Amino acid sequence: MLGVYIHVPFCERKCIYCAFSSFCDLKEKDRYLSALKDEIDNFDYKKLEKSENYIEKNENLQKIDTIYIGGGTPSLLARGELKGILDAVKDKFTLSENSEITIECNPNSLTEEKLEFYKELGINRLSIGVQSLRDEQLKFIGRLHTSKQALDSLRLATKYFDNVSCDFLIGLPKQDGDEFIEDLSKVIEIGVKHISSYMLQVEDNTPLAKLVKNHPFVLPDDDECVDIYQKTSKFLQKNGFLQYEISNFAKYGYESRHNLKYWSGESYVGFGLSAHSYVYDGRWANSNTFQGYYQGKLALQETLNKKQLIEEHIMLGLRCELGVDIKYLEKLGYIIENNQNYHDFLAKNITFQKNNRIYLNPQYYGVSNYVIVKLLNE
Repeated sequence: MLGVYIHVPFCERKCIYCAFSSFCDLKEKDRYLSALKDEIDNFDYKKLEKSENYIEKNENLQKIDTIYIGGGTPSLLARGELKGILDAVKDKFTLSENSEITIECNPNSLTEEKLEFYKELGINRLSIGVQSLRDEQLKFIGRLHTSKQALDSLRLATKYFDNVSCDFLIGLPKQDGDEFIEDLSKVIEIGVKHISSYMLQVEDNTPLAKLVKNHPFVLPDDDECVDIYQKTSKFLQKNGFLQYEISNFAKYGYESRHNLKYWSGESYVGFGLSAHSYVYDGRWANSNTFQGYYQGKLALQETLNKKQLIEEHIMLGLRCELGVDIKYLEKLGYIIENNQNYHDFLAKNITFQKNNRIYLNPQYYGVSNYVIVKLLNE
């Protein structure tokens, strides 16, 4: 079944590391939400053509089982605005009975009234942007909440929702591994079922990039970050969290079903500014400017060739617990057994094979890019 992503590009304040299409000026909000609903209403999956390399997956593009409302800060939307978006999606698609419906929230904009309303709308999963439980670090990256607000919002969220996720960043100034584990302990004790722990990326044309250029040692070095990452992985797994993707950990049954679509090559459609879609081996992305989006312009449109499909399958498969399907690669013309690196990795237990699938040993997630490059080197 199809996954649907909705982009809400509005924020109260933009974090210094953020390179996403998000804006603090709300003057475009009414026009944008109207255009967003029009885009959903006018979507026609029957016009999508299968590529010559497409391998049939028996996909039902009229039925959906995940909706992910991201941003930006979707929790900024008023009740009627959010309901209008979800109504448009439900009018266009058939929603599976056990669908996962996620909304991203910031701790400072989450209230009991909103949580009650989200539950009424059928939303059943919250993703809360905590990022850190150290006030100095939160201030550095430009977050509007404090550590206390973050913990209070998680307690409130778990009161209404069983499926609550939160994000943390590795690589913030003066970050200490033991303190990081202490912070993870606090959210686990509250009852969070899913934790994403991402390495802080310094993206071009962001305030953080300018800051790092002028102060090269403001952030911890790679070795320090890898050390915290490894401690995080061991700690969370010890506490019953499955590491089902390099940066994502979940209690059994609480994996993000929507994000798994991205990593497994399933089809998804994105609506809104800069939103990406992937169907029948075709990929497209909406314009990242309001004017371009209103005019229906695309920032990207491509059909993946065999080489790209092979690369993506190996890259995504080795990043998560799904692994790489050897038979799928063979259908695309790539016999991975002919790659000597493949045999070397098996011999060294860097990768392992089970039932025609290849998996990356989680101990080597930190060097996954190296392994992927070598497996693509025929």
